[in-house]
Amino acid sequence: MKPAPFDYVRAGHPDQALELLASAGDEAKLLAGGQSLIPMLNFRLARPALLIDIGRLGELSYISRQDGTLRIGATTRQAQLERSKLVSDGWPLLARAIGWVAHPQIRSVGTVGGSVAHADPAAELPVACSVLEARMTVAGRSGKREISADDFFVTHLTSAIEADEMLLEIAIPAAPDGAGQSFVEYSRRHGDFALGGAAVVMPLDAEGRCVGVRITLMTAAPVPWRARTAEKLLEGAAPELAVLSAAAEAAASEINPTGDIHGDSSYRKALARTLCLQALTEAAATATPPNATGMDQ
Repeated sequence: MKPAPFDYVRAGHPDQALELLASAGDEAKLLAGGQSLIPMLNFRLARPALLIDIGRLGELSYISRQDGTLRIGATTRQAQLERSKLVSDGWPLLARAIGWVAHPQIRSVGTVGGSVAHADPAAELPVACSVLEARMTVAGRSGKREISADDFFVTHLTSAIEADEMLLEIAIPAAPDGAGQSFVEYSRRHGDFALGGAAVVMPLDAEGRCVGVRITLMTAAPVPWRARTAEKLLEGAAPELAVLSAAAEAAASEINPTGDIHGDSSYRKALARTLCLQALTEAAATATPPNATGMDQ
């Protein structure tokens, strides 16, 4: 199939894109890398009257660290994130997640902001944003506002961005010192849509007990799913296998994933349990109590 007819404008500046959005309202769509939007246009799942191309806005393409926070411009290509030493050194979970995104050809064109704004719960970057407690800056006719990951992902393929707004930046705070981090995923073939996945950030206190653990499951719900019950179960506990297994069981018990031709709901629930335990185990293996970091050997 081919897209329905539409007008096309390449924005020369973010302000121009916002003006066009304000005038067109629900009739406009932003185009960045196009890796999600173009298929939707071709299948006529999206029928905008106006396509606003922001893919070449250099002002929104950057990766930087400010006051310990990683800041990523919305039009930054996923391949830039993948190659960034700043990201791999300081945000290893994010670096691992980006490696699971589709294929190199897709990552060379797809943008970080495009994937996050698309809000697909089976996509890696929304899950990483959830578990890393990212904050998204959006702008519209009434100015800028910052939205937490918890509030940003509303439901399947729906974010909190209003029709006259655009995503400008993703800000990701650094994980606590010594926190174990893991991102695991399962798909039939590498690059396929994930059948399941889990991301974990596991800080420890000075006694080696869990404190403030974060767990997000992929493809488990209409949004990246924070497994709050499992997180509470781990609070103050030593990350031993029995405890981690109980937490994975608790995480799986919270969800009721939708089945499809690749696996029914019970299969996906069991897969979520297995992947959550794997992620928890990997995070525990790399976690270090804060008083043990930086010690002379």
